[in-house]
Amino acid sequence: MPKQIILAAHFPGVNNTTVWSDPASGSHIDFASFVHLARTAERGLFDFFFLAEGLRLREQRGRIHDLDVVGRPDTLTVLAALAAVTTHLGLAGTLNTTFREPYELARQLATLDHLSGGRAAWNVVTTSDAFTGENFRRGGYLDRSLRYERAAEFVRTARELWESWPADPFVGDRDGGRYLDVADPGGFAHHGEQFDIAGHFTVPRTPQVHPVILQAGDSPDGREFAAAGADAIFSRHGTLADGQEFYRDVKARLARHGRHPDDLKIIPGVTFVLGDTDAEAQERAHHIRRQQVSPQTAILLLEQLWNRDLSGLDPDGPLPAVDPDVSADAISRGRAGMYADPVATARQWRALAEEKGLGVRDLVIEVTGRQSFVGTPGRVAEQMNHFVQSDAADGFILVPHLTPGGLDEFVDRVVPLLQERGVFRTRYTGTTLREHLGLRPARTREAAVAG
Repeated sequence: MPKQIILAAHFPGVNNTTVWSDPASGSHIDFASFVHLARTAERGLFDFFFLAEGLRLREQRGRIHDLDVVGRPDTLTVLAALAAVTTHLGLAGTLNTTFREPYELARQLATLDHLSGGRAAWNVVTTSDAFTGENFRRGGYLDRSLRYERAAEFVRTARELWESWPADPFVGDRDGGRYLDVADPGGFAHHGEQFDIAGHFTVPRTPQVHPVILQAGDSPDGREFAAAGADAIFSRHGTLADGQEFYRDVKARLARHGRHPDDLKIIPGVTFVLGDTDAEAQERAHHIRRQQVSPQTAILLLEQLWNRDLSGLDPDGPLPAVDPDVSADAISRGRAGMYADPVATARQWRALAEEKGLGVRDLVIEVTGRQSFVGTPGRVAEQMNHFVQSDAADGFILVPHLTPGGLDEFVDRVVPLLQERGVFRTRYTGTTLREHLGLRPARTREAAVAG
C-alpha cells in the first residue's frame, strides 16, 4: 500500500513568502482571513492548520522591518476561535519555551484540546535572542547552549501536568453528592534544573492526553530533540536528495529513544504554483518570486548575511567585494541567526553568482527559495507523491503566497488528483489530530509502567 500523504496549511506571515502587495492579498489580522484559510483546508480534508508566531517586530538598521508581514495576534486566541468554526481540522501553534512557564502553557494547550475535541498541536520553539526577550519581564535571555535543555524539561513538565488527572475521575453521583472518584485531582510536583513547581493542575485529562508535539529546526540539537519526544518535525530542504538524507538521519535517531520510525512524521514546509501548462506555471512562479523578493527585500536579506549597511548597493549589480562583518553586533534584530559561517556562505554565494551570471536580486531569489512544486495540477500531484513514496517526507506544510485565498486552487485542483491516486483521504475517519496523522495514542507514564 502506498504511504498516505499528510497535508497541513500554514497561515502566512512573519516571513517574506507572503506577497502582501498583491491586489488579491487580504488582511493578516481580520479573523475572516483565518476562517477562510482554515475552512478551505478542512474542505480539502487537510490534517491541520499551522500558525507561526512573532514575539517582537523585527528591526534592521534600527528601523522596523516593514517588508515582512509584521502583524501577528496571539496564537492561542486565534486557534481557540478557529476551534468553534471547524470540526475536524487540527490546530497547531508555534509557542516559545524560552519566555513561558510550563504550568501556564500546559493549561492553555489542554484547554484548546478540550475545546476542539482533541485537535490541538504545539510547535515547540526556543530562542537565545535577547532582543526579543526585552519584551518580557525577566529579559528572556537564555544562553544558546541551554535552549534545548530548557525546552526538553519544559515539554517533560507539561506532559506531567497533562497526565496529572486520571483517565476517568468523574463519578457524577448526584444523589450521593460525590463528583470525583479521586482524592487528589491534578496533583503534581516537578523538581528539576529549570523548573521547580508543585500544586494542582486545573484541567482534566484531554481527548489526546498530550497535544501533538511538533519541532521546527534542522540543527543536530533540533533533530535529536525531535527524535526524543516530538510527533512531527517541520523541516526545510530544497531537493529530493536533501530530503531523503534528512529523513534517513532523523528516523535513524528514534531507536535509541525506544521509538518506532512511524512515531515521528517529517513534514517540510513547501510552496506551490499551478498553471494550465507547465510553462504557464513556471512563468507564474517566476513572477511570484520577484514579488516576494523586491529590490528592497533583496538588499535587506543580503544585509542579514553580510551584517553591513548595503543600502547603497545596486540590487541588479554584483555582490559586495568585502566579506561579512562577523565582529559587529547583528544589523538585524528579532530574526534568529540563519548562517553558521557567514564568510563561507558569502563565498558560496559569490561562486554561484559568478557561475550563473546573477546580480544581487537574482542571487537572493535563487538561494532563499524553499522547496516548491511548480506545474500543472497533475504534475504537482505526481511530484508530491514521488517525494513521499521515496521517503523524502511524510507530507507537507503548504505555505501559500497569498492570504487568505492562496490555498483555494490547490484544494480544488490537486487534492482530487491525490485522492485518485489513493494517497490522500476522501473523508476524515477519526476525530483527533493524532488519528489524522496516523500516530499511536500518547504514551503516558501509566502505560510505560504497565509495559
